[in-house]
Amino acid sequence: MKCPKCPPPQCYTTKNLSPDGICKHCGSKLEELREISFVDAPGHEILMATCLSGASLLDAAILVIAADEPCPQPQTSEHLAALEIVGVDNIIIVQNKIELVSREKAIEHYNQIKNFIKGTIAENAPIIPVSAIFKSNMDILLETIEKQIPTPERDLDKPARMLIARSFDINKPGTPPEKLFGGVVGGSIIQGKLKVGDTIEIRPGYKIDKSYKPLITKIVSLVSGSGNKLEEAYPGGLIGVGTELDPSLTKADRLVGNVLGEVGTLPPTKDMLIIKPTLMKRLVGSRKEQEIANLRQSEPLMIVVGTAATVGIIRKLAGDKVHLALKRPVVAEPGQRVAIGRAIEKKWRLIGHGIIVE
Repeated sequence: MKCPKCPPPQCYTTKNLSPDGICKHCGSKLEELREISFVDAPGHEILMATCLSGASLLDAAILVIAADEPCPQPQTSEHLAALEIVGVDNIIIVQNKIELVSREKAIEHYNQIKNFIKGTIAENAPIIPVSAIFKSNMDILLETIEKQIPTPERDLDKPARMLIARSFDINKPGTPPEKLFGGVVGGSIIQGKLKVGDTIEIRPGYKIDKSYKPLITKIVSLVSGSGNKLEEAYPGGLIGVGTELDPSLTKADRLVGNVLGEVGTLPPTKDMLIIKPTLMKRLVGSRKEQEIANLRQSEPLMIVVGTAATVGIIRKLAGDKVHLALKRPVVAEPGQRVAIGRAIEKKWRLIGHGIIVE
């Protein structure tokens, strides 16, 4: 939100900071600029698959670094590597918790951040010192978001496609059958638009015996990330899609990793992938230097495609291409990026990325 009278940066605020819609500086009525959805990527390295799933939905990223810890921490290195893999180069760095350190320590930590990002995708990213707990510098951060992260141009004429990042059953236990709501999926539309009443397809769908069957259903409701009911939904932000699906199919995130779109327009479901991998030289997110060994025949790898995380077994190494047999099929097409993880010390660790060849 923005005050029409106050100068920047103090003219910028949010509905959370100004719930009455009135500027705290001059009393003017605030104007709404836009609505932003956040995907909070978990910090621990074990959860990098989840981080990468979230990153595939992003237009931009805010990399939060605590001022009371040396930079970089293992998860900070890994998050930056994840952003490079999924191609998110619009980055703002927040140096948080500055209330916990002296001015000298804050400057020293700022220089640590500058050294850390040198030569990376975030080298020219602005660094904003803030104290979230005291709401200090929030206006400067919001001004930077407005300047650095414009709303991208969207192609609404392409067939609708949405990556599913969540799915759930909204019915309370004991609800009688006649009052049950259909299953709900949540995620981000990456192209086209969805409308209430549209017939949609969800792939790979649900598992029957050893194969997956696509789901065909109808959209009965659309809700934005902040709870606004919509008749149409467009790319950008997180959207909840109410459907006519049996809620048992969507409960407990069962459809996470699926892709939703117009019937007959989705890429094929694949249980084999051929990728052209690029491995990092050293393991990121590790406190000790560790070189990454070459890929091996029959080795299991964690493969993240869009919001889908699966395990792929290397069946063939042919030149610069790797043939993978997937334990769980994915919806993918040539040219898509994938993240590659390897089991190291009983944890899936990020070791590189690849491009799907076929």
